[in-house]
Amino acid sequence: MYPHRTATAHPERAAIIMAGSGEVITYGELEARSNRLAHLLRAQGLRRLDHYAVYMENHPRFAEACVAGERTGLYYTCANSYLKADELAYILQNSEAQLLITSPSRLAVARQAMDASPGVKLCLVVDGEPVLGPQGRAAPSPPPEGGHEAWGGPAPHDDDPRFRAYESAVAAYPATPVADERLGTSMLYSSGTTGRPKGILRPLPDEPPAYEMPLFLFLNKLWQAKEGMVHLSPAPLYHSAPLANLGVCLRAGGTAVVMEHFEPEAYLALVPRYRVTHTQLVPTMFSRMLKLPQEVRSRYDLSSLTIAIHAAAPCPVQVKEQMIAWWGPIIHEYYGATEGLGFTACDTPQWLAHRGTVGKVLMGDLHILDEHMQPLPKGTPGEVWFKTATAFEYFNDAERTSQARSADGSMSTVGDVGYIDDDGYLYLTDRSTFMIISGGMNIYPQECENLLITHPQVADAAVFGVPNEDLGEEVKAVVQLMPGVAATPETAQALMAFCAEHLARQKVPRSVDFIDAMPRLPTGKLYKKPLREKYWIGRSGSRIV
Repeated sequence: MYPHRTATAHPERAAIIMAGSGEVITYGELEARSNRLAHLLRAQGLRRLDHYAVYMENHPRFAEACVAGERTGLYYTCANSYLKADELAYILQNSEAQLLITSPSRLAVARQAMDASPGVKLCLVVDGEPVLGPQGRAAPSPPPEGGHEAWGGPAPHDDDPRFRAYESAVAAYPATPVADERLGTSMLYSSGTTGRPKGILRPLPDEPPAYEMPLFLFLNKLWQAKEGMVHLSPAPLYHSAPLANLGVCLRAGGTAVVMEHFEPEAYLALVPRYRVTHTQLVPTMFSRMLKLPQEVRSRYDLSSLTIAIHAAAPCPVQVKEQMIAWWGPIIHEYYGATEGLGFTACDTPQWLAHRGTVGKVLMGDLHILDEHMQPLPKGTPGEVWFKTATAFEYFNDAERTSQARSADGSMSTVGDVGYIDDDGYLYLTDRSTFMIISGGMNIYPQECENLLITHPQVADAAVFGVPNEDLGEEVKAVVQLMPGVAATPETAQALMAFCAEHLARQKVPRSVDFIDAMPRLPTGKLYKKPLREKYWIGRSGSRIV
């Protein structure tokens, strides 16, 4: 995410366009602003391999907050902008962050987290303060609408020396690079859907910031980045895939159109407006666009799109088939954890020849192993292990680093379950932690979830195991219905009958409950733990993880 080359050659080219507000950040502005922040980081005593954190929604200042770390040899942690105070405090403490950058909308939570994080000496709050004028001087502007209370209390620079307004804090620093520029990178945290999130630390070579790490050179080729591309980013930038796509786009000299929030029709309207060429989505976004009325879907010219990438969560076969029929053979899928253990990928023709696959291995050495770490034959599901393609560790967590590796340390896993077909294509069946053991039979609920989401009355679905006195566990479905559909026993019976038409008997839910909104992370990942745990409270032998 280093803009210097394009900022020198094409300073007026748009680097970032905020989709909702229309605000444009040029490469020249991104270069100057990130340099000012880089100088501030140095002035705060941060040196190569130190850490800081970014906690805000998709925001015009988000990219520069990351670029400053990439040109100062620092690790920056983009924290989930929906975290609560205790969750954010854990990440600030665990990451050893010395500085936090946040926004007014997240300031109240940041204040609470800072109180529990003495290692964080300074919090910069973007917006609401003087903006830099054309000569780099601070031009006065009023506080945000609503006065100082819009900050979540008194102005951050008035009552607490740990908090400073971002614009006035960086205004005193030069727009030129720091003298000791070095390559920095992100240290992101796992989603924490089954426990405390883990910081994923990769070794950082002592190189200038123009150096491209092998993993990102691989992604650049995989995602077909090129100068002049227009990338539409609809997902939260704190997540690894959107952040990596943004970095690849900026290093290639492209323009990134960043949506503040995903909305199906707004997304479609942005494609012809900016002649978008590249995009990265998650399957729930596909589902939401497919459920738009046909007259809305056909209203927008999508012919500029040349590559649409998806990952992060399993995509139901029926959903992907409908997307290919709509968008054509431009849809690419990849599988690769944030840890960078390895990568598989497939384009549209490969997927059509191997429906349901997440691709062939392009990076790393893939193995499917049983619970005894023995290889399984092709077509037999087991845990997915890679002989690690890129080195990593869970920061400040040697125990979980060890748990993710084989006894000899040569292989790593994140707990996914899948199998390989005769042609070497990988298929994911579920997460090992979500496996249901019913009457001694292993059932992976992903297949049922993928089916339910295709039902016209279903907006979203989760399937998991709940206690059964006889079988140990039984299959339960929790469903978010489409607007206007009644949550009645008859609807539940109809959904179970629908599953019975397409699935083996043991995979069919024995009951269906309804929920107003599914706890799905903005990245598309389903947060099953709060759904499942209420059925296990007070039960012996609970399988909550």
